Amino acid sequence: MKCTVCRGPAVIDVRRHNAAFCPEHFTAHCRDQVRRALHEHRMLRPGDRLLVAVSGGKDSLALWDLLDALDLAADGLHLRLGIGDYSEDSTRYARAYAAAHARTLHEVDLAADWGFTVPNAAAATHRVACSACGLSKRHLFNGFAVEHGYDVVATGHNLDDEAAVLLGNVLRWDADYLARQQPVLPAGPGFARKVKPLVRLGERELAAYCVIRHIDYQVEECPLAGGNRHLSYKDVLNELERRSPGTKAAFLAGFFERGRSRFAGDGPDAPLRRCAECGAPTPSEVCAFCRLRARVAERP
Repeated sequence: MKCTVCRGPAVIDVRRHNAAFCPEHFTAHCRDQVRRALHEHRMLRPGDRLLVAVSGGKDSLALWDLLDALDLAADGLHLRLGIGDYSEDSTRYARAYAAAHARTLHEVDLAADWGFTVPNAAAATHRVACSACGLSKRHLFNGFAVEHGYDVVATGHNLDDEAAVLLGNVLRWDADYLARQQPVLPAGPGFARKVKPLVRLGERELAAYCVIRHIDYQVEECPLAGGNRHLSYKDVLNELERRSPGTKAAFLAGFFERGRSRFAGDGPDAPLRRCAECGAPTPSEVCAFCRLRARVAERP
């Protein structure tokens, strides 16, 4: 297998592009895909202060590295979720990358700062842990960005993630979520802009990028991920991709270009107020995050 660009020995093939790459040209390919996503979706503006959501996994660390390679200085924010050894290892990888590259890494400890962990929340709500985890991440990343003057929060959602979410939303025809699924969520009162620069890169490419760039990351799956239906959607899409390379990218890009606008009027239209507990924007008197905290506190 030879590199499509230089005809030297290739280390990875990317079937949806009908291409193979040597290490040098693969890293260039990844940077180009992120550059194109940033440009096509107008994710950043001159002078933006940028915060990366850093989990310690391959996607977030690759994102931080790719932004750095594009001369886009960004600080990181890591949430300690209290998921036993998994969280401890994730924190270690996030800290190691920040130290090795002289980057600022902020940390929020869910237990120490907010009085609960993701396993506590899952037990209290009798729902899959991913629900409490996602809610906590959205609330805390946005709250930290607004409080500390960051204009943009960049997350490591990749092509596989977004295609799986889209498939689930289409299967349920969840118009509310379809209206909000886009690479950029604009800023608003109490909200920083949210961007997803990795929407043109898949999980396999990001894992290969980390190997080539010598980025150590948390390779274990979250032990609480069982029951997350998006994993099943990923399996379905992976089989379709195996049979017809480019399916996931076409599915997602087609929705962004032609489908999402059809749902633009279906998003939530309830007026927002300040949460009585934490001050975050919410359509209710108390935001979902504070209600979650209350449920955990009530549990014996």
